[in-house]
Amino acid sequence: MTRWAGLLTVMALGAGLVSCDNAKPPVKRTRAQVKRTGPATMEIIPEGGQLPYCMLFTTSEKGVIRQLTLTRENRSIRCEANQPVANTRFRVPVQEGKVRVYVFFSDEPVPTGWVAQQLYELRDKERITAMDLRLPGRIYMETLEFTPETVDPKAAGIGVTSDGGTAPDAGTRARPVEPAAH
Repeated sequence: MTRWAGLLTVMALGAGLVSCDNAKPPVKRTRAQVKRTGPATMEIIPEGGQLPYCMLFTTSEKGVIRQLTLTRENRSIRCEANQPVANTRFRVPVQEGKVRVYVFFSDEPVPTGWVAQQLYELRDKERITAMDLRLPGRIYMETLEFTPETVDPKAAGIGVTSDGGTAPDAGTRARPVEPAAH
């Protein structure tokens, strides 16, 4: 009888291993998405079901760290699901190259200075997670990428001045008006 019990145990374990091999890997749930609104502008849109507060930082290929959600209180802000963070489009300087966008969600307002300091300390680390940070409360983090693009002014229909648009009155010069034909 013990042989049969052993055989059934081995068969059950073997069947369990087979079903585990066929299982699909878990789908990674995104917490936010980046939406391109122009060649060098973006919106960050939180998905539904996130913690109520958020803050945004970017780090560029050149090593520049920027806080995008800067407030007078210097704390994270309320973020609504499926709405652009702060109802704002953020501009990314083309000369700094591709950026990583760090979106931090929290269950309470968090001082952004703490996050900025820790991002600076972790700047050489290839991948940063919420576990790397010392922050109060519950924190979720999403890392997104955005690459700003340059625009050819002629292709975009933007007028180019002879000085390349660097004159103090660039873009404000009066243009001659042709009289309307009757």
